[in-house]
Amino acid sequence: MRVGHGYDVHKLQTGDHVFLGGVKISFDKSLIAHSDGDVLLHSICDAILGAAGLGDIGRHFSDADPQYAGISSRLLLAQVGELVGLKGFSISNIDATVICEAPKISPFYAEMIENIANDLKIDGTKINIKGTTTERLGFLGRGEGIAAVAVCLLDE
Repeated sequence: MRVGHGYDVHKLQTGDHVFLGGVKISFDKSLIAHSDGDVLLHSICDAILGAAGLGDIGRHFSDADPQYAGISSRLLLAQVGELVGLKGFSISNIDATVICEAPKISPFYAEMIENIANDLKIDGTKINIKGTTTERLGFLGRGEGIAAVAVCLLDE
């Protein structure tokens, strides 16, 4: 068994939605990013890649590469899933936490899990998503950004 950890954060700006877990959530702000800015999926990609010893999301999908401008992070996640599968790994479980004061993400857990399970071609019972705040402390607490952390356990 191998374990990996992922972390991502993006700054918020005025907008009308954010993508989290592949779900478009109406919100009065948007995430600033080269891709769609889905911090949850980015942290999961990093956790999976880390567990497989394959670097990080930036090594595979550089933000300097124009082909990834505005890309759906679900496409990146699917590619990461295929890559680790080709290396002989299977995903045992994923546990992830979104850190923000708003928007509230609990109404979207089921859809997020379904998206992730479909993109990775695994059973949704292997995925756990949570949300938390920073009790209004720091840049996340002031609503300046959204972050996510994830861990992944792979079987060889």
